Amino acid sequence: MSTSEIDPSVQAELNRLRESIDNIDAAVVHMLAERFKATQQVGRLKADHRLPPADPARETRQIARLRQLAQSANLDPAFAEKLLNFIIAEVIRHHERIADETGNGGGGEPGTGAGASTGA
Repeated sequence: MSTSEIDPSVQAELNRLRESIDNIDAAVVHMLAERFKATQQVGRLKADHRLPPADPARETRQIARLRQLAQSANLDPAFAEKLLNFIIAEVIRHHERIADETGNGGGGEPGTGAGASTGA
């Protein structure tokens, strides 16, 4: 069935729902941008004080917290955890780069664990 064959009322509802999805996607992108602004500040603070880019204990707490939030929002906790792990890996990469740029490689092994990279 082509788009021209769809009932106009169905097409209108489809368009309305897609507009909502587009708005949500835009909000997600803006929220991620704000999150990364905060984690960049954390990365600079860590580099200035020679702290490791990652904090496995914080990562564990954040994952547990996010899984609980996902569960209460009827979102698959495993999906939420995968998403957070993806974000954490990117934040750690940023923290390592900041530490390299400042010449303050941080204590500990870069790229191990992931927690403090969540922004705290």
